[in-house]
Amino acid sequence: MLMLISVLFPILSGFALLLSGTEDRHRREVWVIATAVFTAGLAIAAVLTGYGTKTVLVRFTQTVALTFGADGLGSVFAAMVSVLWVIASFYALEYMKHEGAETRFFGFFLASFGVTLGVAFSANIVTMYLFYELLTLATLPLVMHAMNGKARYAGKTYILYSMTGAGLGFVSMIFLQYYGGGDFTLGGTLDMNAIAGSENTMLLFFVLGFFGFGVKAAIFPFHGWLLDASVAPTPVTALLHAVAVVKSGVFAVMRLTYYSFHYEAIFGTWAQVIVVCAAAFTVVYGSANGLRTPHFKRRLAYSTVSNLSYILVGVAMMTPAGLVAGVAHMLFHAVNKITLFFGCGAVYYRTHKEYVYELAYIGKEMPVTMATFAATALSLMGVPPLCGFTSKWMLGTAAMGTGLTVGWIGAGALIISALLTALYLMSILFAVYAPGEKPIHAENKDPNWLMKGPLVALACLCVAVSLFAHPLLELVSQLLGVLL
Repeated sequence: MLMLISVLFPILSGFALLLSGTEDRHRREVWVIATAVFTAGLAIAAVLTGYGTKTVLVRFTQTVALTFGADGLGSVFAAMVSVLWVIASFYALEYMKHEGAETRFFGFFLASFGVTLGVAFSANIVTMYLFYELLTLATLPLVMHAMNGKARYAGKTYILYSMTGAGLGFVSMIFLQYYGGGDFTLGGTLDMNAIAGSENTMLLFFVLGFFGFGVKAAIFPFHGWLLDASVAPTPVTALLHAVAVVKSGVFAVMRLTYYSFHYEAIFGTWAQVIVVCAAAFTVVYGSANGLRTPHFKRRLAYSTVSNLSYILVGVAMMTPAGLVAGVAHMLFHAVNKITLFFGCGAVYYRTHKEYVYELAYIGKEMPVTMATFAATALSLMGVPPLCGFTSKWMLGTAAMGTGLTVGWIGAGALIISALLTALYLMSILFAVYAPGEKPIHAENKDPNWLMKGPLVALACLCVAVSLFAHPLLELVSQLLGVLL
């Protein structure tokens, strides 16, 4: 019951805010924070009290039902979303003051929280698909918030890509439902006896599903929507690129690979070669374009394209170690990337600077903001002992541990991308902390604590998970039911 309430409460609260049309900022802020905190509490309580249980809400047919459950993977995803959404809520309150239409924004912001938890708590592929597509509708108004030409174009692109992914994912879902693979169980539930002799057909539908759900994970060539969505306000971009949409994409691919299809049956096949090569190419492609892009926010967007496919490389190894490594990078990248986007947003909010070459002396003008940016940038580069290094090391060892040629391809892509990541992030830090004369009238331009507080909290969270990465990942592996 708590799972259902945690999903419905923020959706209803968000639409109630929309219908109220309130212009009372204080009342709206209390509403948003209270809803976000209460929802996060409900989700965490649902994980703690309902772990391992399933609840059928509506049964459409004997084999098709709307079902919620809290297994290991869903619990990890729900906890990550809950913690980061609350922090993002405080940041958004201040940032959105100069964007306008705040009631509309926060209405859909809260609704998107509930829909994302619906993805996390889905116990079968039909339920997940429903909330996965609802997430597109809930976040579309956020992407198009400015309602100018760029925002409308970004919205159209977002819908077009999402519909393409929805079609591919739907075909794969129908195949799984027909052959008994609809429910989520680690190891897969597909009836292999029923498809004996048609293994290539199964592999084809797996590849279609991988790319279909991979659209939200921005795998090449379906990554364009993510770059265009960068026109959205920074709180939206941060959630899209670090928490909600893109992580729902990699989460759905994990469900498809390890909980519906039998990953062991895909190991070593042509289907694995295709998905590994696609993910590996995206890893390098995103990093290379990040290096050559001077726009601050867009560079971080290309970084997201690359890092999402880090996760997909791990998932595509078709091994338990690959799954755990993918989940680890999903968690650590979320913390790192939301901090980087918040830092980028704070710079724009205070200075309206959008390009890397404009950032000279920002490190001294905005010391707190850029210190948190630097800490998480180093983590994303993979500098030990920060958490980014831990997950990248796990991904590399999982790839090499397969003993397959595609494992070497995946590991090679990770190594090349690690170098490119260091270059495109260090060039930002060099610009930020470049020595030189203090500009006339330069002053501390750090934002107030509604924005600065979340940045500090996230940087501290990055350090904390770095220090306690081993016990955290032991817990994750236990929740997943995987022995490292």
